[in-house]
Parts: sequence; structure tokens; C-alpha cells
Amino acid sequence: MHSWWESISRARSRILALNSLLPPDPSSSLSLSSLADSDQPALSFLSSLDAYSLFSSAISAPSSGSGSDPLCQWLYETYLSADPHLRLIVLSFVPLLTGIYLSRIHSLESTYAPSLAGFEAVLLAIYSTEVKSRAGKPVLAQIPDLSQPSLYHSPRNKQQRPTKPRPLVGILSAPLEPQLAVKSTKRPIIVGVALDCYFRQISQMPSWSKVELCKYAAAWAGQDCVCKNKFDAEEKSEKEYANENGELELKGVRIPLAWEVLQPLLRILGHCLLGPLCAQDVKDAASVAVRRLYARGSHDLLPQAILATQSLIRLDNRARETAQVAAATSTPSNATTPSKAKKPEVLLVSK
Repeated sequence: MHSWWESISRARSRILALNSLLPPDPSSSLSLSSLADSDQPALSFLSSLDAYSLFSSAISAPSSGSGSDPLCQWLYETYLSADPHLRLIVLSFVPLLTGIYLSRIHSLESTYAPSLAGFEAVLLAIYSTEVKSRAGKPVLAQIPDLSQPSLYHSPRNKQQRPTKPRPLVGILSAPLEPQLAVKSTKRPIIVGVALDCYFRQISQMPSWSKVELCKYAAAWAGQDCVCKNKFDAEEKSEKEYANENGELELKGVRIPLAWEVLQPLLRILGHCLLGPLCAQDVKDAASVAVRRLYARGSHDLLPQAILATQSLIRLDNRARETAQVAAATSTPSNATTPSKAKKPEVLLVSK
């Protein structure tokens, strides 16, 4: 009971502290104080689109991201509070932070941009926490030995004598090293770890945060050519997968896509494409992003990116075809079609 009340009090104080940092928005009726007074302040903030938009417009200012930026300091201190719900709030802004940060770093006008030490401090806080939790161990994946029978297959070449299965282990992520600053050589790893932390909590992320990441991913790919429609049955424009305005607003600029960044990014896009609870606008935005990433991988000759994005595109097409067939078969019959009259129900009553 005591820890529960401490968590609510901590969340209220953090939200009220943010309320004093954000500029007033006359066009919005949102009051962060009302979110802080709710039964679950952190989750109420996380599920509020108005709160996300208000913070997004403030952190996207041209002068944001410096070492003295109060919003970056708020994100840094909030994540280090170790409260799981408050950390979800910070992780929901990871697409926005990484998008602005990478776009400014690789922009042609980056020499005139202010310091981005504030963004880097938040990314380092997420990275350092992950370094501590992994304790110097790599992230491994067990690969099944196909020479041994299983519930799903029988080996083609049957062996005379049964042998012990050979453990096959794949390394998804190498051991992380502590970092005190975001160096250019370590930037992809640090950003990739932040995206991986976002992916592990993606089921609790709001849909607008996922759409934000898809928009940045499409802009990072920067490849708008006919290659992206290679696996479609007929050539489709991005307007087919667009939002309600008919266009997908891309954010950011074309950046170098290291595998450390691309690997967690593709996992996130896979969830956005195939997640059963994902909204349609999330799936449409992810569909545009994964096709652009396929075109980028084809031009850059990246085998891993080509295979992964190609698989996602085919799965996306299959899911859309299945949804169209299901919608066609579930069409209600014509209202003018006469139907047989139902027989009156006979109720048996015991005396």
C-alpha cells in the first residue's frame, strides 16, 4: 500500500513539474493538472494524445536538445526514477527523440545547429540502464537443430543412431560496454539499444507514438523509387497506405542505416504491420516505411535488410488480402431479400 501511494505521488510530482515547463497552448483544452490528479497519473498521461502533442511541439523547437534544455532534463530525471510507469512515458517519446536527434546530426545544416547534449543525455540514460540490467552478457537466441525430429518436421536424412542435439546459439546483441558520451562510432549502438527498449514495451505504447516512428523510418530510408512496389500485385502509390488526409507526412532526413539501428527498427515495424491490436493507421504507416526500407536496402546492397523487409512486405500483402476476403464474405445480405418467417417459440411450463 505504501509503495503504491509512493508511485502515484512520484508520478504526480513529475507531471506537475512538466506542467511548469511546457508553454501554454491556447488552442488546447488539456490540463496536465487533471492528469496528475487521476487515479493513475502516469498511465493517464501515456494514453493522452493531447499531452503527447503538447510535449512534441515543445521538444521539436529548433533550439531544443541542448544540455540546458529543461525538457530533456525532465526526461532524464524521469527515466532514472526507476518507476516502470514513468519509464513508459519516456520510452513513448523515443521515436520523437531519436528522429529529431538523428535528423539533426546528419542534416546538411548540422554545423549551425545548437548542441544536442540534452538528447544524448536521455539516450545515454536508457543505454546505461540497459548495460546494468544485462550485466555484461550478450542477448542470445536458441536455434533449433533441424537434424533432430520435432513436432513440426521429420529430418530428411534419418540417422542410424540417435545423437545428442547440438545446441545452436545465435547472438542477437553483443555485450554492451559502458559509455560516458555519445561518440560517432558508438552512436548506432546507443540509438539501437534505445529502440530495442522501446520494442520490448511496444504493446503498451500508444498508436500515435508508433506512427511517429514509422514516419521517421520512411524518411530515414529516403528511397522513393519504383523498387518499393516490386512485390505488390499491382503498382500502388503511398496514398493507398496513407492517413485520412490522403498523404503520409514524412519526418526527418535520409541517414546512414547501420545494422545496429536497422535490426530493432525492423522488429518494431514488424509489430506495427502484423500486430493484431494495431490500429489501421499504424499498419498503413508501417507499410510505407518497410517498402522504402526495402528500396534502400536494394540500392545499398544490404542482404540482411533485403531479406527482412522482403518478408515483411509479403506478410503485409498476405494479411491485407486475407482481410479483404474476410470483409467480402462477411457482407450482410440484401435487406430486400425475403426471409423465412420464424416459427413461434413454444415454452414448456411445468405445473
